Amino acid sequence: MNNTNLRAIVRGAYDIQKLRIQTGNRIVANFKTKLGQAPGEDEDTLNAEGKMILNNIRMRYKKITDGVKDFPKQSKFVGDEIISDYTELCLIAQYEDIYNHEEEHFKKRLKNLLQEYPVYTEFLDGVKGVGPAMAGVIISEIDITKAKYPSSVWAYAGLDVASDGKGRSRKKEHLVETTYEDSAGETQTKMGITFNPMLKSKLIGVLGSSFLRAGENKYSKIYYDYKNRLDNSPAHAEKTKKHRHNMAIRYMVKLFLVDLYVAWRTIEGLEVHKPYHEAKLGIVHTV
Repeated sequence: MNNTNLRAIVRGAYDIQKLRIQTGNRIVANFKTKLGQAPGEDEDTLNAEGKMILNNIRMRYKKITDGVKDFPKQSKFVGDEIISDYTELCLIAQYEDIYNHEEEHFKKRLKNLLQEYPVYTEFLDGVKGVGPAMAGVIISEIDITKAKYPSSVWAYAGLDVASDGKGRSRKKEHLVETTYEDSAGETQTKMGITFNPMLKSKLIGVLGSSFLRAGENKYSKIYYDYKNRLDNSPAHAEKTKKHRHNMAIRYMVKLFLVDLYVAWRTIEGLEVHKPYHEAKLGIVHTV
């Protein structure tokens, strides 16, 4: 399988996940409305309270449908204080269908597909905190043959440092001029970002916390060691706790990407270069 097909499968799986979260939030919003509470506005994330409410509703749904071969007909539906309306039952059934489809996509199909990629079987599968979904993102979004240096991977993931000395972002001063072909076939220019936004969001927003939840491992140790250095450094005393946390997450993920670069390029028989801080500055990070 080529990376284009794998990327389509992975992104399709995340589309299913997004739909599942949106559906879950609508169920929670309906329940809150019944209680006279104002529902939340964000449909792309599900907070802790929403997860708790949704889990309780799903338990009631399973109780109502347990042992029922076919989905209950409206005329035979008997609700309770949680699921009192037949349309609510249908909405929750829709959530369950999406959830099961997502589980099938991520945990079964994707993991089977990843067996075709040596970087998964020889490296990523053994890294605590990296599941099939994250491995699929990494393999499908990064072209390791184009990443000559570790810094090449950092730049593509938006983890490099911009010309102003700050971490790469979507800020106006970090945009660069790019060319594109318009509908008339004419070459035009526009200002755009330099990195893959999906890859960055998954690495920083998902992988980082996954390393921390995975218990004691190489990368969580990197995080806590670096976080401790920041917390005790006068140079970072004015930064907020969240800011220092984000800095430590970024640092941890960047060192993971160095390990990924070395392992992947080695597996593919490509030349491997040391990171700039080792090759030029002689600084070696130890764990």
